[in-house]
Amino acid sequence: MPELSQAKSPNDKQSLLSQNLSDTLIEAIVSGQIAQGKKISEPELARHYGVSRGPLREAILKLQGMGLVERVPHVGARVVQLNQQQLLDIYSVREALEGMACRLAASQLSTEQLNELKALLEHHQSYLQQHQGKAYFEQQGDFDFHYLIIKGSANQRLVNLLCDELYHLLRMYRYQASKQVSRPERALQEHWAIWHALADRDGELAEMLMRRHIARARKAIEQQHLTNPTDQSQEAITSATQIIQGVNE
Repeated sequence: MPELSQAKSPNDKQSLLSQNLSDTLIEAIVSGQIAQGKKISEPELARHYGVSRGPLREAILKLQGMGLVERVPHVGARVVQLNQQQLLDIYSVREALEGMACRLAASQLSTEQLNELKALLEHHQSYLQQHQGKAYFEQQGDFDFHYLIIKGSANQRLVNLLCDELYHLLRMYRYQASKQVSRPERALQEHWAIWHALADRDGELAEMLMRRHIARARKAIEQQHLTNPTDQSQEAITSATQIIQGVNE
């Protein structure tokens, strides 16, 4: 019997190209290569990445759904520019949903997943010691403590909301403010406390600790907003980051 062809259809190839392009654009926005507030020029991006307009438009639509790109009347698509109120909104949602994810994860995480989280924190601790407590391990994806807990909740709706819709916005904020003064040792201590609650299968305590962990960042942003109520600039956001960067790790 002849083997079935494994060749991909043109639609499959275009979908894969669009996905790869989406990932490339996400990293460019998160890292600041494409700056916050910058207008998206389809012809310019098509030339830069050597792609046709079809896959590019699909990729841009995906980034819109993730909140990284927005459409503005009479302007068109542009990279989102975070201000303090938007950050407050994100952290309020994150506090509630990550707290819930942490409670669910306490009963859902396998022993293997708990060991993976522990090994991650041990790696972070070693990194801090090597850098005299001045920097936290650069995290993203499966290396991110919060990300692994969210995935471990086994609730796909939470995973979609936090890992697809909010995760890269937070990564953008963290990455572009990563050189500011942080409090990584405190962040690591709080992560260890959360891990112990998860290991003890104490969902109530795990949720409370996670909510407090994230609320500390939100309160710092609120304080900065009160200090500079009319200043919505990137400089104001960066100033707030000096206080709260550790919580974002």
